[in-house]
Amino acid sequence: MTLIGVILLIGIVKKNAIMMIDFALLAESEHGLDLREAIFQACILRFRPILMTTLAALFGALPLALGSGYGAELRQPLGISIVGGLIFSQLLTLYTTPVVYVYLDRFRLWLHGRFSNRATSPAPHSI
Repeated sequence: MTLIGVILLIGIVKKNAIMMIDFALLAESEHGLDLREAIFQACILRFRPILMTTLAALFGALPLALGSGYGAELRQPLGISIVGGLIFSQLLTLYTTPVVYVYLDRFRLWLHGRFSNRATSPAPHSI
C-alpha cells in the first residue's frame, strides 16, 4: 500500500515541477525576462496552485493516516506515506527546482560554447 502512495507522490511532485519550469520558459521567451527573473516569477506565481494541489491531496489522505477501525492497519501506511511525503517533497521541490533549472541552463550554455568552438575552429592540416 505504501508503494501506491509513493507513485502518487511522484506524479504530484513531477506535475508541480513541470508547471514551474513551463511558466519560466514562457516568461523567458514571450516576456523577455532573464533566466533568474523568469524562474523567480514562476516560483511566485505558481506557488499558490502548487500549495492548493498539495493541501487537497494532504487533506484527502489525513483520514487514511488517522483512521481507525476495521482494516485501518492496511490503510494507515498509505496515508502516512502520502502525508509525510507531500510535506517533505513539496518543500524540497520548491527549493530545488529553481536551483536545478539555473544549473542546467548554465550547463547547456557551457556545452553550446564548448561544441560551437570546435565546429568553427580550423581543422589541422595533414602533411
